Amino acid sequence: MKLLLDFFPILLFFGAFKLYDIYTATGVLMAATVLQMGIAWFSERRLAPMQKATLVLILLFGSLTLLLHDDRFIKWKPTVLYGAMALALAVALWGFKKNFLKMLLGAQLDLPAQIWGRLNVAWIAYCVFMAAINGYVAANFSTEAWVNFKLWGYAFPIVFLVAQGLYISPHLKSDKPAA
Repeated sequence: MKLLLDFFPILLFFGAFKLYDIYTATGVLMAATVLQMGIAWFSERRLAPMQKATLVLILLFGSLTLLLHDDRFIKWKPTVLYGAMALALAVALWGFKKNFLKMLLGAQLDLPAQIWGRLNVAWIAYCVFMAAINGYVAANFSTEAWVNFKLWGYAFPIVFLVAQGLYISPHLKSDKPAA
């Protein structure tokens, strides 16, 4: 159910774009994201920092797209989001010697410090890659090609998350006592 909720706005955005245009799709994306965050808030009684950032950026860049009737704003929103994430993770890690991933997920995953460090660097690289590839597609291809990239580009996070899971699985500490 959570996975469906996560993909709900992008699927509606894609459908609205195919049936209408980028401006209708942007309005649908904004409304669907507000609904998505409302459901998340009512079920969890809080929004994660990433959810808040996503909501603010979609509403900001979506509003600019609609008010100025310029699709470049919505197309560059993912680049700004991924770039900000990479920058925040990098500054925290190398500037403040803090691992945000461990701070956010340490209660759910018991991993050695070295693995947390590698995961953090992997996330920085992933965010830089995603920002760069979205920026490249947004700058060099049509809006239709960018929308198709947004839909089929979800393969990147899926591959990244599966690879991350395979990487950390041998390092997870078992709750079962040794026999």
